[in-house]
Amino acid sequence: MSEASSFLPLRPMLTTDLERLMLIERTAYLYPWTIGIFQDCLKQSSYHAYLHELNEEILAYCVLSIAVGELHILNITVAPNRQNQGLGKRLLATAEQIGRSLGAQDCFLEVRPSNTSAIRLYLSQGFNEIGLRKNYYPAKNGRESAILMAKTLI
Repeated sequence: MSEASSFLPLRPMLTTDLERLMLIERTAYLYPWTIGIFQDCLKQSSYHAYLHELNEEILAYCVLSIAVGELHILNITVAPNRQNQGLGKRLLATAEQIGRSLGAQDCFLEVRPSNTSAIRLYLSQGFNEIGLRKNYYPAKNGRESAILMAKTLI
């Protein structure tokens, strides 16, 4: 696969997409983002939200924050029925390209230690563990920490 073909064709996420998107979010996560969180992100000029769809089926989406030369991947999700097909890797590459085009030099994200498949993906794409955020995520027995990962984009 050439570098150009590795990028997903994305379009901006719209408020009208949120009902369909929430079906994926609730299926993909035990503790999903709320529709209000997505609505708030769509209102912020420093946030960028995109989705990939095929025949009106949302396959994947991401919410990015770009400020002070940093890209922060806030949410990157592939529909559960579309996982393990390379979409996550391609979406991550596309998010990084968007960040570069908007002046980001570094990329950061948080991931649950229990999300081993995502950690493997991020490590395979050049991310490094740089820290731990204690009690970051809601969890069944209280809170779960987050692994903070980073990658230089330039």
